[in-house]
Amino acid sequence: DSCFGSNAVVSASPATQHARCFSLVIPKMWLCSPRSTTPRSAQKKEKKDDNAGYKGRCPAGMTPKDNFSTMCIYAGQEPDPTTGSRVPAICQNTGFVFKNTDDAAAKFALQAIGPIYTRIGNPTCDAVEAKIAALEGGFAALTVASGHAAQMICFTNLMNSGDNFVSTKQLYGGSVTQFGRQFAQFGWEVRFFDVDDYDAIEKAIDNKTKAIYCEAICNPGGVVSDLEKLAAIAHKNGLPLIVDNTTATPYLCRPFEFGADIVLHSATKYLGGHGNALCGFIVEKGDFDWTSEKFPILSKPCDSYHGIDFASVFGKDGPVAEMFGVKGQKGLAFTVGCRALGLRDCGPCASPFNAFLISMGMETLPLRMAKHCQNALEVAEFLKAHPKVASVSYAGLNDSKYNEL
Repeated sequence: DSCFGSNAVVSASPATQHARCFSLVIPKMWLCSPRSTTPRSAQKKEKKDDNAGYKGRCPAGMTPKDNFSTMCIYAGQEPDPTTGSRVPAICQNTGFVFKNTDDAAAKFALQAIGPIYTRIGNPTCDAVEAKIAALEGGFAALTVASGHAAQMICFTNLMNSGDNFVSTKQLYGGSVTQFGRQFAQFGWEVRFFDVDDYDAIEKAIDNKTKAIYCEAICNPGGVVSDLEKLAAIAHKNGLPLIVDNTTATPYLCRPFEFGADIVLHSATKYLGGHGNALCGFIVEKGDFDWTSEKFPILSKPCDSYHGIDFASVFGKDGPVAEMFGVKGQKGLAFTVGCRALGLRDCGPCASPFNAFLISMGMETLPLRMAKHCQNALEVAEFLKAHPKVASVSYAGLNDSKYNEL
């Protein structure tokens, strides 16, 4: 019944409070099931028949490796328990009402998790967040207004003025200008290097470096990043590897399987597939340790949330993870930080209607990507054989240096 799940107000120590308040949220996220948009009264009536309810759910135990096409349709949503609608509702709503003042106070303090304002979360967005997390093999995800917004909010979790990150320079042109010009206004420095200049990338890391960044398949050159090598450098230095997976999509590459810690998307492109909606995603794998002093935004008490330490409460070694039996394995500190800090304060949230369109587009992702790849290979082979073409860069060609990757 909300983008964060059912509500729970508790009174205990801060760590215990925030462990308990997620008790009705995270299992549904793990099972790729969004919060219902059915009125609470109707939900109560349906509870007794829940196990015998409408079919059409994503079967338990599915993985993107073995069941990708099915998950594109079913992951991240459940049939409406009252109407049987399989398609998620569009919650075109701004503010949400509260039960009483205590309910409102608890939600604003993150002592209870529930709908407040669509800038922070919305049930329609929640459904597509669960879908992209499932398809990438991640633990949690966040929708934002665009791919640029995803990069912006991602780095607000990591960077203070004077900090830097290392990035491959084979990037979408808009990312180059955002990193090199806009981020400089905030005092955030980017250090660009060739995608395969591993020595230079590692030598550029210092005590102010917060991450290594790359694109899985670089736009527009078609260069393929060696994610395992970049992840090894990042982790050796206690840093996350952030990967833009826009061009590849999880159909072609799931960066978490090669060592990435955070995956970003401009869902506007291949995920949506129809050119009718802007949207971006931030997806968290869940096993990175954010408690290091290197990441003070997540690891130090946050005054605006009455002293919450996001990494300790929501991280893989915190009480939330322990409560669900995954302590030391999975957490969602990064995603919660992006939502509760970045979206709250900067505001580039996704439109619920856009989230709905992107979710619908993702249902045909495997069909479209297979055809894109088939078409691209035919064009590349034609151009390679053409006497007026000097060279063709396409990793699908057998003689491409990126073919093996």
